[in-house]
Amino acid sequence: MKRILLASLAAIFAAVVVPQVALAALHAGDAAPAFDLPHLQGGGSVSLASLHGKPVYLNFFASWCAPCNDEAPAISSLYKKYRGRGLVVVGVDEQESPNKGSEFVKQHALTYPAVGDEDGKAGEAYGAIGLPIHIFIDRQGKISTYRLGEMDPGEIDAAIQKIL
Repeated sequence: MKRILLASLAAIFAAVVVPQVALAALHAGDAAPAFDLPHLQGGGSVSLASLHGKPVYLNFFASWCAPCNDEAPAISSLYKKYRGRGLVVVGVDEQESPNKGSEFVKQHALTYPAVGDEDGKAGEAYGAIGLPIHIFIDRQGKISTYRLGEMDPGEIDAAIQKIL
């Protein structure tokens, strides 16, 4: 019942708000916006500039997001499968305290780095109007695939293969 209510609210939000911000969304071929965000697993930060020349998969998530929780194990598995080919996956905890993001990392035993976007500025640059958001960036720093909403493992795998 809760999931149906959340889906209904998301549909209403999309019908009312998305048309107003749809022009601001990123598209394939756009340059990926720069970011430098603190690492949730302790110490340092991760910047897009430090990942230049690598295929990058950004996954914007939050601990309260049911699809984000559902997708986390598959994302970890796909990262393990492709990291030997240079894939970098970065989870971006959107507008939560670092404690919430760290709990999500521990709960799902994430195998890829996760960063915190507590103030939501990176999410704003990437058009985060809902969660999850999947952004696949090629080695030249251009967006290959941009997807708002849940993706199944096969869809994620196909998007990863496009940037490898």
